[in-house]
Amino acid sequence: MVRNRYAAVAAGRAGCCGGTGTPDEASGNMGYSGAELASVPEGANLGSGAGFDCFLAAQAVGSDGRVIGVDMTHEMLRRARDNAARVNAANVEFRLGEIEHLPVADNTADVVIANCVINLVPDKAQVYREAFRVLKPGGRIAISDVVNIAPLPAELATDEALLCGCVAGAAASRQIQQWLAAAGFIDSRIILKPESRELVKTWAPGRGIENYVASATIEARKPDTARV
Repeated sequence: MVRNRYAAVAAGRAGCCGGTGTPDEASGNMGYSGAELASVPEGANLGSGAGFDCFLAAQAVGSDGRVIGVDMTHEMLRRARDNAARVNAANVEFRLGEIEHLPVADNTADVVIANCVINLVPDKAQVYREAFRVLKPGGRIAISDVVNIAPLPAELATDEALLCGCVAGAAASRQIQQWLAAAGFIDSRIILKPESRELVKTWAPGRGIENYVASATIEARKPDTARV
């Protein structure tokens, strides 16, 4: 279901982030500046897997750095690679794979980033274990996602659009902290974004979704001496 949904997003037939609105409409509301939105190639949209955050990261690391993007759909991968070729982003590489089984070698990444994607995965603990595996000692994660602030009613928890929109699959902060610690991370922080309340409302208008979930930043670090 999720895979099919995001293949449709890649083709421009559906929106993301809660199931309402297009990725372009959501981008500015999610905190990206006008300069950031203008600096990525057209079609590389927020949360779509088409490379938006990878292109921003590529600018940050410069020509001496390297960015690897991973997506589970061939449609998104083609779109991301087309975007990279169009802007000659030589320091960005896109690989087909699942975030529970990253096609990335052990102890190689300085930073792992994710934007509104972990909630799509049933085994979230495995995602954090994989992030820990691929990070270098001292590396860190920087994740933006949706977290539970109250248990979702059954009618929201089973809503297909919300399941495919990073909402119904959200976990509570305490559970995420436990997964991070079990994976080996230290110095973890989960920072709720109260200002996201108005945006969250638009994901399920009139259904009170803003009373149950909120946008958050998740940060943690791999110990300097840790290896896998």
